[in-house]
Amino acid sequence: MRLPWGSNVSEFHTALGQFLNYQFALEEFDPQRKLDLAVPESIYKSFFQRRFTRSVVERIQINLLIYNEKQEEIVQWL
Repeated sequence: MRLPWGSNVSEFHTALGQFLNYQFALEEFDPQRKLDLAVPESIYKSFFQRRFTRSVVERIQINLLIYNEKQEEIVQWL
């Protein structure tokens, strides 16, 4: 399936799979710890504003850490 967003979907799919694996492991071995997904600000402002991406983030209840790539600092926690 080819989506108009190109490789962003593939990268999101990979990151989501890793996130879920880590989340399941933490639930098993350290249930008090919460996991965040770090996202570059430029990607958050574009790809993460799409309805598809927002829907996935909401359904899975992913906490986002948005960071500025150039300044190497956290911009926002969601």
